[in-house]
Amino acid sequence: MAAPRRDTRGIVDASGLFARVDFRRRLPAPELRRYVESYWLIDWDLSEPYASHVVPHPSVNVVFQRFGTAPPWGEVAGIGLELFTQKLEADGRVCGVKFRPGGFRPFAPAWPVSEWSGRRVPIAEVLPGTDAGVVAAILDPPEEDARVAALDSYLLGLGARPDPQADEAMRVVGLLGADRTIRRAAELASAAGLSVRSLQRLFATYVGVGPKWVILRHRIHEALERAEAEEELDWAGLAAELGYSDQAHLVRDFTATVGVPPTAYARAVQ
Repeated sequence: MAAPRRDTRGIVDASGLFARVDFRRRLPAPELRRYVESYWLIDWDLSEPYASHVVPHPSVNVVFQRFGTAPPWGEVAGIGLELFTQKLEADGRVCGVKFRPGGFRPFAPAWPVSEWSGRRVPIAEVLPGTDAGVVAAILDPPEEDARVAALDSYLLGLGARPDPQADEAMRVVGLLGADRTIRRAAELASAAGLSVRSLQRLFATYVGVGPKWVILRHRIHEALERAEAEEELDWAGLAAELGYSDQAHLVRDFTATVGVPPTAYARAVQ
């Protein structure tokens, strides 16, 4: 990967967020790219509060953050099982690490990744030794390059343990991005050369959620992105393209995940 991805997949009303905050993605050091997709950096200074919303990816994030005058802190954010909402006000800064699906466990091999799903845990409970000095070294530098370098130094210092099963999990999840015709867990298992039971065990231990959940989340991310990009979206056609039996199923999944029906969302963001 020569550059971080630039899409807005998963961000609800991306244009509204980007109008209020300075959001960037940066690549980690080459030695970390097998595990880490990208760093994400956010700074803001707002005159009015703003609530950001994200449909989470099947990724663990390590997040260092400072909000206003509150003491800075770090946390391990497991895969969010519901729409993630964060209120932003005054000024603040976040330096986040988005791991590849399957890429976090080599840094914390004592637990299955499902241990963190749906949870936000103080970072020192998962990655011992991450004290206030480490958090400050990452958040305090005014130069973005210095913050990226601090993230690199921190992660490299953790000494991730190579794990062939983590590599396998990342490979299998990658099949979903490469082949959009895979729409069921059994199809993914077949493409990966695994039994369904082995696939489910691999996902529980290394990804944190089941394959069915990941497939559904890919669908919703695609629908969100298309709703923002296309003024006259054929929802019935998109439902068929994403593997739904009919438009009603897409509407139900989209509404349950995002909180509003797809057509209402499309009107709001156009």
